[in-house]
Amino acid sequence: MTDVTHQINAVRRSIGNRTLEAGEARVLTISQTYDAPLDDVWDACTSAERIPRWFLPISGELRLHGRYQFEGNAGGVIQRCDPPKSFSATWEYGDEVSWIEVRLTPEGGGRTRFELEHVAHVDDERWLQFGPGAVGIGWDSGLLGLASHLAADGSGITPDQAAAWMASEEGRQFFTLSGERWCEADIAGGTDPEAARAAAARTIAAYTGAPA
Repeated sequence: MTDVTHQINAVRRSIGNRTLEAGEARVLTISQTYDAPLDDVWDACTSAERIPRWFLPISGELRLHGRYQFEGNAGGVIQRCDPPKSFSATWEYGDEVSWIEVRLTPEGGGRTRFELEHVAHVDDERWLQFGPGAVGIGWDSGLLGLASHLAADGSGITPDQAAAWMASEEGRQFFTLSGERWCEADIAGGTDPEAARAAAARTIAAYTGAPA
């Protein structure tokens, strides 16, 4: 259905830090370039009709200062919008609040670079337990969904296929490779390699059902 290795290799991942008023925060950045024009990618990322076709059902008001809610997942408030280049929003799940920013950049040949930055306060204990893959694997899945939605040849995974695909051998391979790449980004970001690999193993096991 999809070339797992090609999709994993098409994505760039990095981990950093940022000082906010409430203290130090982790910054996870993920990006991919798509064979689609800027306006089309913007519409795919901001249209209430199109978002469920590659990500999750969404409700609310998709406008500046509007509140949105993904079904069974996070919600928040749209804080800034600069169409068709970028938007930012809070990312609220349970009692925790973090922040996302999506940036779109046109590239040659009618292509568009999608970049998402997720900023969150994560204490050291939780980071060492699960690492960036706990969130990063989910964002990798989102970028796969967007790639599938934008693919001109109809390849990839649609939301109605996602549950079965995640339980398949191909899906487990995707989660494993994603977790390994986030581990590499974690080490590059300064985490002790042994601790990063142990955290990645636990997160991959949680996604795949395999022993850590």
